[in-house]
Amino acid sequence: MPPKGKSSSALGKAVIRQRFKGQRRPVEGDTTLHTTDLAEEAPKWTQLQSVTHEGDLEAFLRTAELAGHEFTAERRNVQIVGQDHTDNPFLLDSEQERELLQRQEAHQQRLTVPRRPTWDSTTTREVLHQAEKDAFLDWRRSLAQLEETEGLLLTPFERNLEVWRQLWRVIERSSLVVQIVDARDPLFFRSMDLEKYVREVDSTKQNLLLVNKADLLNDAQRTQWADYFDAHKIAYSFFSAKIAAEEEEKEQDEQPDADALPSSPSSSPHSTTPASLPSRIHILSAPELVDLFKRECPRVETTGASAGQPSGPKRPLQTIGLVGYPNVGKSSTINALLGAKRVAVGATPGKTKHFQTLFLDDDTLLCDCPGLVFPSFATTAAEMVCNGVLPIDQTREYTGPAALVAQRVPQWVLEAIYGIKIRTKPLEEGGTGIPTAEELLIALAVARGFTKAGQGNPDESRSARLILKDYIAGKLLYNHPPPDSAISGKEFNAALYDPKSLSKQTHHLVVDADGEYVIKSAAERRQKANAVTSVKVQSMDAKFFNHSAEAARLMPKTVGKFGKQALTRAGMYPHHRMVDDQGRPLVTGDREAIEQVFGQQLSVSGVPKKSFKKGKKHVKKRSGQGYDD
Repeated sequence: MPPKGKSSSALGKAVIRQRFKGQRRPVEGDTTLHTTDLAEEAPKWTQLQSVTHEGDLEAFLRTAELAGHEFTAERRNVQIVGQDHTDNPFLLDSEQERELLQRQEAHQQRLTVPRRPTWDSTTTREVLHQAEKDAFLDWRRSLAQLEETEGLLLTPFERNLEVWRQLWRVIERSSLVVQIVDARDPLFFRSMDLEKYVREVDSTKQNLLLVNKADLLNDAQRTQWADYFDAHKIAYSFFSAKIAAEEEEKEQDEQPDADALPSSPSSSPHSTTPASLPSRIHILSAPELVDLFKRECPRVETTGASAGQPSGPKRPLQTIGLVGYPNVGKSSTINALLGAKRVAVGATPGKTKHFQTLFLDDDTLLCDCPGLVFPSFATTAAEMVCNGVLPIDQTREYTGPAALVAQRVPQWVLEAIYGIKIRTKPLEEGGTGIPTAEELLIALAVARGFTKAGQGNPDESRSARLILKDYIAGKLLYNHPPPDSAISGKEFNAALYDPKSLSKQTHHLVVDADGEYVIKSAAERRQKANAVTSVKVQSMDAKFFNHSAEAARLMPKTVGKFGKQALTRAGMYPHHRMVDDQGRPLVTGDREAIEQVFGQQLSVSGVPKKSFKKGKKHVKKRSGQGYDD
């Protein structure tokens, strides 16, 4: 065996030194208590560790460590702070929400859109990109200071510079910038600074607020919002991409029949609201919206090559840009205007990835911008989930949004839509009369059979996803009133919760014998269905469970307790042996027959066993062995 070299010994010492590096032996005067020393310079792998979420205590200790503060514990100064468990910690009460809205209104002007730096034909590509990065970082730094100094909650706005560059291109190319908002909460989806930025780029550019999904508002609600827009001098129009798409499909289906019949000039195939309604609350059809775009959009002299066509003489071209939040219906609006599915549409926010241009006709061009989450104020994260800004399938905390839905939609409406019975805490026991998130989610999970794997408990997260998706889709309807409205949200939506209209949406709301609307839950119908059975089923059950001689042949060949016929398990294994009341094993089979013959009871140990005594196999045998005996 060759001798050991010096390299192996040096390697072992190096490993040991690396293992015990930074440790020291205890010296005299050290404390016997366990202490933790914070190194002035942490290892590199801990410095690069990502910290995305910190609790209150963790944030406090980290800030104190950075500031160099030291604290001394005072054990006598102890105060226990109680928390009301009836309130949801992820929501605000009315007083806190009112105070927060006042602070948001005071800092509304600080919610800006990132500006593109000025450039001209002499600006190089590298210089422009670096200027855009610097301006974008300054904009993000200003919003971070707004959150830290004022303690305001901002929506998770877009942080990708490339997406904002798409918006800059759309604004520069468009003569009319249409901002599409959701009719249920228009001000949440409206960016005031975007309209200001459009006028800063070019004073000749126009702004238009298109209130999509206007079919979810009734006439009175549209009137109040129209009054608010007129008072603040906001150019607006009501539109519904869903109704426009349905009318387009209906026209395509009736096209062969319409060619054979003479046209009637008095009937308009595009009318979505009665002609007696005022024009300012009228829901525009697709052709009417196209006429509005052409009327409001100024024409710009451009060449054919710039419009995507062969070069030719200059001609006026109208370019219309559509911008807005994700999932507000930009792509659906374009599809309704073009009369065909030209743009991808999806329920998940952010379906459009880059801006695209589509010709509406020879002199009108549409620019579809990707969905942008503009910086805006929000009271809680639950509100952003309910507005469709945050994806529902990626939401981990679901009790806050579910509690917000339970507060906005009346309890009887939830029970009528889903056919469930929500059991709430009585008022005399401290209840509020409004279902909590747990009460709503558990009731729906039990009714639908949503259970968790393993334990079988109600799956509240699955119920929350179902409720929140129905809320965003408009099945559970709640519309926000204008800010200066004198009525509350409950009074603003009182006309929407009409039992007669809701009965057309669900089969759980029916009319009883007295002519009143009652809610029929799914559990009550299941109980009635189980109680009413056919005669054939009853006869089959009676024959099967009858222990008479006729049913003996249908019974399994097993022996029950004390030798009686019953539905028990078969004794196939030793631990399946039956015992009597004294705990002694019951003797069955051949032993019972022997006892009947001899008339006496045999013990278990006295029963002879069948055995064969065989000699040794590998033994030498001699001839003639045994004859002499």
